[in-house]
Amino acid sequence: MRKLMISTAVAAVATLALGVPAAATAADVQMRASHQWPGGKGDIRDEMVQIIAREMKSAGVGVDITVYPGKSLFKPKEQWSAMVQGNLDISAFPLAYAGGKHPEFNLTLMPGLVKNHDHAKRLNNSEFMKRIKKIMNDSGVMVLADTWLAGGFVSKEACVLEPKDVKGQQFRAAGKAFNQMLAAAGASIASMPSSEIYTALQTGVLNGANTSSASLVSYRIYEQVKCLTAPGDHALWVMYEPILMSTKSFNKLNPQQQEALMKAAKKAEEYAFVEAKKTDDRLVDVYKKAGVKVVTMSADQAKMWRDIANTSSYKDFEKKVKGGRELLDLALSVD
Repeated sequence: MRKLMISTAVAAVATLALGVPAAATAADVQMRASHQWPGGKGDIRDEMVQIIAREMKSAGVGVDITVYPGKSLFKPKEQWSAMVQGNLDISAFPLAYAGGKHPEFNLTLMPGLVKNHDHAKRLNNSEFMKRIKKIMNDSGVMVLADTWLAGGFVSKEACVLEPKDVKGQQFRAAGKAFNQMLAAAGASIASMPSSEIYTALQTGVLNGANTSSASLVSYRIYEQVKCLTAPGDHALWVMYEPILMSTKSFNKLNPQQQEALMKAAKKAEEYAFVEAKKTDDRLVDVYKKAGVKVVTMSADQAKMWRDIANTSSYKDFEKKVKGGRELLDLALSVD
């Protein structure tokens, strides 16, 4: 018995001498990551979470992350509360989905607010995003990786280029601001996560929708529509879809594990910035090959939409959200 105790002590000392905590020799921390998109099919958001999971496994710091894609663990909008409560560790989550709880988040999907991917990257470190992230942190959720994705319009009817093109149609948008703009243009609104667009188009519940380029491909929506309005140079739809983590879960990790996690998240963020641009190109290729007509808005057409947004989405945000005008100005001040 004494010999066994000595051997165990020697092993422990050796482990510490190498600078590796004894607890890191096995996956003693089990974590769950959830999102709504198909797994293993090239979706950028799924791949970001998978990168983090793979990097943590190879880091050998005792953290094992199991990924649950396709809303198999939580429904899309339930993930926010699950993270706040500490019932979910990590999620790829469109922040505007939590706009009902924190209306400030609706600015992360505001028509025409973000011009393109490079503009979005500059926003990440702006005072505007610092304010948004403080609200998140105060709620018990932190950002692991910043991600902005562009998107477009699809329709079973005519191509959507000008506001008049949605009049009388049943449309889906991802957030309150786009719903308000579309309604002001004469569309009827049906709210649902992007994972339900395909069936809604198939059954006639929707005539059209707008969502991210990644979702337009991942959910095979090209099988149900006649025309795609791709992001192009005048994208109206750019959405913040970060990788988030419950602060309760993060705080359970030791410093070495936290450092490894943030390093893994940085790799996922860098991957996403490059791939987001490629996803827009892939969107156009996939839809053309499927026989769907592909168009892009001109600068004048995009301005028509922004003019409507200014008198609907922007005006309502400024009126109803405390400090809304200041927050909006901070976002608009980033060139």
